[in-house]
Amino acid sequence: MPVLFVLLWSTGFIGARFGLPYAEPFTFLTIRFLCTLVVLYLIIRVMREIWPRTLKAWLHIAVAGVLVHAAYLGGVFSAIDQGMPAGVTALIVGLQPLVTACLARSWLGERINRNQWIGIILGLAGITLVLGEQLDLADPATLFTGFGPMALLAALLALLGIAVGTLYQKRYCTEMPLTTGTFIQFVGASLVLGVAALVFETREIEWTPTFVLTLGWLIFGLSIAAILLLMALIRRGEASRVASLFYLVPPVTAVEAWILFGERLGPMALTGIAVAVFGVAMAVRQPADAKP
Repeated sequence: MPVLFVLLWSTGFIGARFGLPYAEPFTFLTIRFLCTLVVLYLIIRVMREIWPRTLKAWLHIAVAGVLVHAAYLGGVFSAIDQGMPAGVTALIVGLQPLVTACLARSWLGERINRNQWIGIILGLAGITLVLGEQLDLADPATLFTGFGPMALLAALLALLGIAVGTLYQKRYCTEMPLTTGTFIQFVGASLVLGVAALVFETREIEWTPTFVLTLGWLIFGLSIAAILLLMALIRRGEASRVASLFYLVPPVTAVEAWILFGERLGPMALTGIAVAVFGVAMAVRQPADAKP
């Protein structure tokens, strides 16, 4: 499950790069989520899934959806749309495990052991090495070439959204039915992004073959398969351990970008991938005396 999740989740940045030339970010995501709701509803009807029983549960699940889907994806897509390279965006949101681990310690009372902290630090170092080749570190002024402070703010919002959303769901939505809960999350996210599209965008879409294929992949590969995997992983493990999987996303994204767009992977990037993989292995490894 973790390997499949990382592979699916990493294609989100690639999909954003493919689809954003044909639709504005909030409009793009609103259409994606509405289509996802149709697919999820059919799955729920066929499988006869149960729904949360209380209004309080519905509200908690909707809030988690706004954080995990609307804030995170809205921030990522907005940052890329405003000119921030996908690699830089991935690097910023790749800080999520650090943020999640620190918040989990105080909010959920989770204990982060020494090996986990070392793994988290190694993962961050690995991401920096992998994506560092895409930045002109010799001249700090070029770090913001092509994008301004609003793109940076959008990426930081995405980082905060996924970190807080992971913890919020772990604390308040542990008994959430998987498919119906995900449906409710997308309803909340669709409402927020739909309002944002009405207020800030023209809502024009170019229905090219590239856009349609990209939209289809993001619906079935990301919004259905990857999100259901994420919900299951959060429910099965500690929030900090689940978050550490996100360390692998930027390196995998870099490999995909190399295959699809010809982006070069040099020795520093290859070293970073190895460091990140080792860091994740340390961060997610259960202690020998842990109870099953």
